[in-house]
Amino acid sequence: MLEVLKQFRMLLRAMESHYRQVEKRSGLGGAQLWALAEIAAADLTMGDLAARLAIHVSTASNLVRRLEELGLATRTRTRADQRVVRIAATAAGRRKLRLAPKPSVGLLQKVLMETPPERLAVLHKELGRLVRRMGRIEPGGATRLISEMIAARSREE
Repeated sequence: MLEVLKQFRMLLRAMESHYRQVEKRSGLGGAQLWALAEIAAADLTMGDLAARLAIHVSTASNLVRRLEELGLATRTRTRADQRVVRIAATAAGRRKLRLAPKPSVGLLQKVLMETPPERLAVLHKELGRLVRRMGRIEPGGATRLISEMIAARSREE
């Protein structure tokens, strides 16, 4: 049990260190940089971005609003359907990405994307069990949505 706890601590420290370095070198929080990288990589709608980041559309909108305020991204509505919002990185946003520490998506996300699907499935199952058990111990604390955590951090930034 203690070895697993050490591994979780190492994961958390590595992520915190990476995100501190990202913010120090780029001036953007980890979620903002990840969102900007996704926006620059493809022609996206707000819904597409939310899906890629595994967050709620309103949280994606808040992230994009902040990137827009910084002059790093733009939002435009399509003529065909005014409800559809397209997002693009500006030239300043692309420069910011080139100068930012890598990986833009974050260390944990990068490693998870490189993990074979069958191993991810096992990890998902075991972590799901752990989160459910923690939810019984501390109601709401362990089951808080990642989108809520990112939204809270975005409001702080």
